[in-house]
Amino acid sequence: MLELEIKARDSKESNDSLRAGGSIPAILYGPKEDSTPIAIDSKVFGKLFKEAGETTIIKLKGVGEDKDTLIHDVQLHPVTDVPLHADFYVLEKGKKIEIKIPLEFVGVAPAEKAGHILVKALHEVEIEVLPAELPQHLDVDISKLENVGDHITAKEIKLPPSAELKTDADEIVASVTAFVEEKIEETTEVKLAEVPGDAEKAAAAAAEGGAPAADTAKKE
Repeated sequence: MLELEIKARDSKESNDSLRAGGSIPAILYGPKEDSTPIAIDSKVFGKLFKEAGETTIIKLKGVGEDKDTLIHDVQLHPVTDVPLHADFYVLEKGKKIEIKIPLEFVGVAPAEKAGHILVKALHEVEIEVLPAELPQHLDVDISKLENVGDHITAKEIKLPPSAELKTDADEIVASVTAFVEEKIEETTEVKLAEVPGDAEKAAAAAAEGGAPAADTAKKE
């Protein structure tokens, strides 16, 4: 389990001044926990967030009793992606939580090696699980996908003993479709006959009936 030192936040201190001092504002709350503003070291939290994501239990230390939490939400800078604010959800001991867990596809699909297309339709599933058995990810073994039409559904994913699947059990997680080569139709180039211009028309008329008549002289 990861740990993070926190400090009580002075309500009179602005968020900007807090960030200027190397910390970021945060808050912790839960079903049996009052909403409490805290401050955390920005560099330490930045590294921890990359490692933990939102599916790893983090023990908060430094304000009251130690608390097991999950990162519930993080506000990031729109340009630099530096964390600006964080929410921590305090877990109840012995009580299950509903959470979305990312899927990790493992193995090699024989169908894909044969030239067919592997479609990964889901990248996370929702489960209800005890905090002590909370997984960072769930493995999906694609090595059994051999033929076109083979598929894996959500109910086939191995879950921790205490976990209950909340995603539709028949939801397709991965499937195999045939690779169809796109045929390019050959086009026949059609040359349009050139349309005679005025000069060509005049030459044709001269060849048939002689030269064009000269302008009539002016009558005296």
